[in-house]
Amino acid sequence: MIRRRVTVLGSTGSVGSSTLELMDQAEAAGTGAFEVEALTGGANIARLVEQARRWKPKLAVTADPARLDELRQALAGTGVEAAAGEGAVIEAAARPVDWVMAAIVGAAGLRSAWAAADTGATLALANKESLVCCGPALLERVRRAGGSVIPVDSEHSAIFQVFPHHAPHQVRKLVLTASGGPFRGMPRESLADITPEQAVAHPNWSMGAKISVDSATMANKGLEAIEAAYLFDMPADRIDVVVHPESIIHSLVEYVDGSTLAQLGPPDMKTPIACALAWPERIAWPAPRLDLPALGRLTFEAPDEAQFPALGLARQALRAGGSAPIVFNAANEVAALAFLDRRLGFLNIAAVVADTLSRVTASGVDSGSRNACDAALAVDAQARREAESIVRGLAAAA
Repeated sequence: MIRRRVTVLGSTGSVGSSTLELMDQAEAAGTGAFEVEALTGGANIARLVEQARRWKPKLAVTADPARLDELRQALAGTGVEAAAGEGAVIEAAARPVDWVMAAIVGAAGLRSAWAAADTGATLALANKESLVCCGPALLERVRRAGGSVIPVDSEHSAIFQVFPHHAPHQVRKLVLTASGGPFRGMPRESLADITPEQAVAHPNWSMGAKISVDSATMANKGLEAIEAAYLFDMPADRIDVVVHPESIIHSLVEYVDGSTLAQLGPPDMKTPIACALAWPERIAWPAPRLDLPALGRLTFEAPDEAQFPALGLARQALRAGGSAPIVFNAANEVAALAFLDRRLGFLNIAAVVADTLSRVTASGVDSGSRNACDAALAVDAQARREAESIVRGLAAAA
């Protein structure tokens, strides 16, 4: 039986909620036993309260200070301490546990992941920005503390499971798979009038709005290439992307002897979460089963970077190095959210990213510095200001 003392950062979001649901299923199956130290959420107080009443953590935190009284009243008599604000989230992340799920979306999750990295816990990393903005420094911080990082993105989890960690020199190439999103095969001119509702309707995965937009633009695959470069110490020219609409093969590792190993499974985020939760063991839960005869065939195609330029922009940022990946991520987040707010057209998301990359100088972030997180966030803030200025300019010109 797997036993873990855990903290879930971002428990009310898609990945955080799936993590707690998986823990519930594992306990019901008699394959897991979990003690929850802390839960942190955003504005969804009702869900945070429901989770806190079920798991009885020592601490429940909302990131919104204005909701503290509401949270306290809802948890009165439960024995669960309530807190609010960024400082409380970071304090929750720094508490000693066996395992931390870092699932706060966006750059807001970076400081809490940075705090958790110093505890010596296993860090299950679902927050892309932690790696994209501060990857080498974060990984070194985890190593110094005696902990480990296990990626939760399905693609990086797939690579993690078949990667020869004892002999990385045996790898020739990493291959990330992409579904192609909801607009695969559409002519580029047809994308000009895409609405947020269309962009968040992913054909295979159930995800939050922002990451669904990233999938529709393929910016997510660019971010994943950057993450893979840091996680597996792999140069940009040895990381490929292939479009695989069925989302059954989650990624592949090509070895120097010509062998290629892949991890397969139905598209369900609980599978990589389960891997991270139990590793190096495996945990039984009511997982969906892979029925290859029912699938019949698996298909593949090269990504169209002319149609989806965000992927090429991410590769450009990775090759440039320094803080260029931070700039790419910040500009993309600003542009994606502006699109969701209907302030920016779909095709202009990549345009904002490209313009921001050209305007913000990419400087180095010292991976050995304990202030690397602050330095990365300073670059992030600069890039966001520039991207927001570009968005406003496009809106005024429209």
